[in-house]
Formats: sequence, structure tokens, C-alpha cells
Amino acid sequence: MSQHFLLSSRARSLSLSAVLRMTGEETERAFVGIRWAATSGKPVCPHCECETVYECRRPSGALRWRCKACRQDFSVTSGTLFAFHKMPLRSYLAAIAIFVNEVKGKSALALSRDLDCQYKTAFVLAHKLREAMASELKGMHVGGTGRTVETDGAYFGGYVKPANHKENRRDRRLAENRTGKRRVVVVVRERDGRTLPAVFRSEGAALGWIGSRVAPSTRLMADEAGSWNDLHSRFDVSRIDHSQMYSAEAGVYTNGAEEFFSRMRRAEIGHHHHVAGAYLIRYAQESAWREDHRRMANGAQVQGVMGLAMACRPSVDFCGYWQR
Repeated sequence: MSQHFLLSSRARSLSLSAVLRMTGEETERAFVGIRWAATSGKPVCPHCECETVYECRRPSGALRWRCKACRQDFSVTSGTLFAFHKMPLRSYLAAIAIFVNEVKGKSALALSRDLDCQYKTAFVLAHKLREAMASELKGMHVGGTGRTVETDGAYFGGYVKPANHKENRRDRRLAENRTGKRRVVVVVRERDGRTLPAVFRSEGAALGWIGSRVAPSTRLMADEAGSWNDLHSRFDVSRIDHSQMYSAEAGVYTNGAEEFFSRMRRAEIGHHHHVAGAYLIRYAQESAWREDHRRMANGAQVQGVMGLAMACRPSVDFCGYWQR
């Protein structure tokens, strides 16, 4: 039997100890090289895009540049997801390394202990990293001629605690006995391709989104749920009845979509304990990114997330440290 990728030496190209041994100058060079990779590490003004800039460090030692055209000062994180950062750059690099090294996910509480910072700081930082991962999914489409896409849904949140006495318990499956907070994550996953999730109130509400993100000539796989019946009018759909079997002949199965939800469920149960509400889509997008890059060395994953964070504008989810 072949060795699992995560057990092989190819999966380990960067260690946390190597990050923590980096000096401040080495960390700065790492961020500068990724931020301005198009100009071979030469800083460019984020305000006017002028390349004529010069270094002017602060008395505290913080690295800054000044643009000769607009006379604005800027840092390596100005105009990015890490703008207005408070911690040293090495802490941000360590946070990225810690975050991607976790296969299923990283809780904010554990991250706050690793970085020796407040829980709120770690919570926002983790969500900014999820936002960076999600930027890879913007405008993405899957499928096409000769391609196969699997779709499925799983419900999260809205837990209703059962009453203590049996006679006081209600059927929690009925709509009148629910909290109204329950949401379904619907995923479309291309075989040997990318994974794209979204959040809806019900699986039926996702049909329009599936039609807009999956190419019309795609062969679609779905389970026996009645929510997917209307997809037959748009796609060549094959169905699998999970009450009878998990895989049928001619490649009819949704195991790829199920693998995505397996990772997300394990992240919810083992790390986060509660995945719901306004942040549910970010957890789903994080799981999709981890699933698509699961066979990439951790050093390449760190560089990828750094590049996405440096390419993103300031966060749309958080302004400052604790505002939605």
C-alpha cells in the first residue's frame, strides 16, 4: 500500500521552528518578495502605483517606504488584508504556518495560546486567513464538456437541545420546533478539479447558484434527495440512492462531495465545536481550500496563503479587531 502524502517527506518543506528562528529582516524580505513578486521584490506605492520609492524606517525600526510622486508613506502590508497590523510580521508568518499545518482546521483559542495574544486577536486573524483562502474562489466555475461534478448538501447550526423529560420532548425535525438558524452548505466539486461551496436556507434554494457556477455541458452527480429533481432540466444528472448503495456502476457516486463534508464535520466537532451563523461560509471556504490543496507541501501552502493575503484588499468582514 502506498504511503499517505502527509506521512511522506514531500509534505514537510517548512517547519514552525524555522519560521521562529527567522530574524526581523528575513521576515520582511519574505513578505516583500511575495507582495511585489511582479517587480522582483521592488516596492511599488499602493496609493498611486509609482515605482519610484525610497526606504525611510521609523525610529522604532519599523520598515516604511515613501513615494516620490504622492509623498505617502506605506509598509509591506499597506492596502492588504494585514493592513494596520499590531503584531510583528514574524508572528503573522508563524500564524499562517500554524494555520495551514493543521489538516482539519485551527481553533482560535489554540491559535491565541500559540501566539500569546488575546482570543479576539486570534479569532479575527484566523478569519482573515479564511478570507484570503476564499479569494481564490471568486468568480470560479466548475465542469465543462467531458467533466463530472458532484453536488451535495449538509446542514449546520440551529441545534435544539432536547428536553429533560421524555414527555416534554418535541420532534426536532419539524420546522415549528426549530430555531430558524439552521443553514445548509451546498458544494459542487469537480472530479480531479476544484471545490466550490455556498450557504443557503435549503438545498432547493441552491439550484440557481448551481446553474450559474456549473457549465451546462457537465455530467452532474447527486444523491436521492428530492431537492435535486429540478436539475434534470438543466444537466445530464445521474443519481445514487444512499439507502441502497454508496457507489454504482458507470462512476455514479458523490464520494468527493462527501469527503468535503467529512473534513468540515471533523473541523466542527474536533476544533471549532460551533460552526454556524454569519461565519459559516468562511469555514466552508476554508475546508474547500484545504481539500483542494491537501497534496501540496506545507511550505507551498504557506506561500500560497501569504500571496492571497497580500493580494487582498483590507478585510470586508472585519474593520479593526472586533467588528463584523
